[in-house]
Amino acid sequence: QVQLVESGGGLVHTGASLKLSCINSGRTFEPYAMGWFRQAPGKEREFVASISGSGATTLYADFVKGRFTISRSNARNAGYLLLNNLKPEDTAVYTCAAAQRTAQEMGVVEPDYWGQGTQVTVSS
Repeated sequence: QVQLVESGGGLVHTGASLKLSCINSGRTFEPYAMGWFRQAPGKEREFVASISGSGATTLYADFVKGRFTISRSNARNAGYLLLNNLKPEDTAVYTCAAAQRTAQEMGVVEPDYWGQGTQVTVSS
């Protein structure tokens, strides 16, 4: 079934950009909404962004403020999160998730599938 693997994290300086990838090796994303979450040291996991199965609907957490962009390629069985203008407070483990729900529900209901996460570290 659904098996999610993230990549693209790394150590960057303030203001840099990263593109995170989430590959579903089990099946395509078409039946599933997809979301990104992050967890910083000493904090609980928080919702970042989500996208509907078709890609028509996207939503973002308030703290994103236009800096991040979520997208997907169902042909490649992949989801993406573009992180622009990174700040030290963005340092966290970023994890993708999938669920047979709406994009809006991804920020409210626990997803059905999780990846292992990829580390993003932003230095001053």
